[in-house]
Amino acid sequence: MSGRFFSTFAAIVVSVLLAGVVFSMLHTAADNFALPLSDANIIRKQAAEKDLDPALIAAVIYAETKFDPRPSSAGAQGLMQILPTTAYYLAHLSGGIAFTAGDLADPSVNVAYGSYYLRYLLDHYNGNEMLAVAAYNGGLTNVDAWVAHAQAAGHQLAVQEIPFPQTREYVGRVLEAERAYRETYPRQLGLE
Repeated sequence: MSGRFFSTFAAIVVSVLLAGVVFSMLHTAADNFALPLSDANIIRKQAAEKDLDPALIAAVIYAETKFDPRPSSAGAQGLMQILPTTAYYLAHLSGGIAFTAGDLADPSVNVAYGSYYLRYLLDHYNGNEMLAVAAYNGGLTNVDAWVAHAQAAGHQLAVQEIPFPQTREYVGRVLEAERAYRETYPRQLGLE
């Protein structure tokens, strides 16, 4: 009787352990499906070159395209949804002379330009990620005006004060995704 009990108990324990492993694998797969990542090598390279958090770059890509680079109705292109006019401006700032709008379809070019713009915005806002992300979506001129208005009122601009609902939601989505990318893909993003 005790031999049968022991083998039944052992089978139950093994089944529970296997179920736990399978559940963990399914949970990880579901997280990765919900939080996609591609072109990690390009993201790591641009993060290193531009002194950016690779999780921030991945989060902007996630918020812009969920790693499915399709043109927007406004004409923005590629993983980081760069407008050709913005790209030409960035090419001018960075000294690029051979840029064409078609280059934005190339992930390495698109992420390079998007990362350059993130670095530019972070420098403009003294490292304030919230303001840089808001400007990435809502435009530098708009964010400068919002910051000036908040400063005139004697305080810093807070996320909830961003007057464009789309930009306010975008900022929240990017900052949350940045945390999630850091937790979900530390090895792939070179964070460990």
